[in-house]
Amino acid sequence: MKELTKAEEQVMLILWKKEKAFVRDIINELPDPKPAYTTVSTIVRILESKGFVKHEEQGNIHNYYPVVNQEEYAGRFMEGFVKNYFSNSFKNLVSFFSKQDDISISELEEIRQIVNSEINRKKD
Repeated sequence: MKELTKAEEQVMLILWKKEKAFVRDIINELPDPKPAYTTVSTIVRILESKGFVKHEEQGNIHNYYPVVNQEEYAGRFMEGFVKNYFSNSFKNLVSFFSKQDDISISELEEIRQIVNSEINRKKD
């Protein structure tokens, strides 16, 4: 699966949220300053050529919808992220984030509970 550019990811986040959208609907969800219609249309067509979206024709306009779900993309993205930035080690990733000053004790405790639950699930 190909990686998304920042602009493509921004459009995909909207399509994942809305499930189906015309280009004008996507533009309405984007922050100001709004890009040109042709710019967003080009991004959506690129996403279609990459296999991330398809469309239904409604008259002379296209209604776009995602064919790759957000969780699947996030999983593949994270695999590459862990490989490229953390020596393919989830332990290094968790260690890095646990040392960040902006993570609270309650968040760390929640992470510990999640990890403990997953350990118990995998042991069974």
